[in-house]
Amino acid sequence: MAEELFDDPRITAMGLFSEAFVGLTARLSCQIARHGLSMIEFEVLIRLGRSPDGQLRMTDLSAQTSLTASGVTRVIDRLERDGYVSRMACPTDRRSLYAVVTRSGRDRLAAILPEHIELIDEWFTGRLNPQDLEATLSGLRTVRDAVRPGAEAGALTTAGAHDA
Repeated sequence: MAEELFDDPRITAMGLFSEAFVGLTARLSCQIARHGLSMIEFEVLIRLGRSPDGQLRMTDLSAQTSLTASGVTRVIDRLERDGYVSRMACPTDRRSLYAVVTRSGRDRLAAILPEHIELIDEWFTGRLNPQDLEATLSGLRTVRDAVRPGAEAGALTTAGAHDA
């Protein structure tokens, strides 16, 4: 009976997802590193760049990434030191801070994104037909919303919304 579980398609799905994610991350992180950023620094910058007014509360960045609150602070410290982000006090809650992408941060993203998008297309989206891509996006959103509640916090939620 237990051996039947070895061939369970759910195990296969998880394994394939993990292998694809690790492989894509390895290819993309090399490209990002050539631009002097870590993957998490790039992830924070791109999330800020795609957010309304280029800003997110620090707590929302934590919810959208794999970072703890202190981890977000450390990444923002580095990005702020390099001039890519700034901090702004929340006008309605003195306990909250916003991370805001600067012009320099937007310029840095603009320099990275053309090649980054080419790699995404070469190794991921370009390998799927439009229907499969839409189904993949829908499925990933469903899973993300289940395992990461609050991941959309601070993001646009209307037509044209930006996810991860």
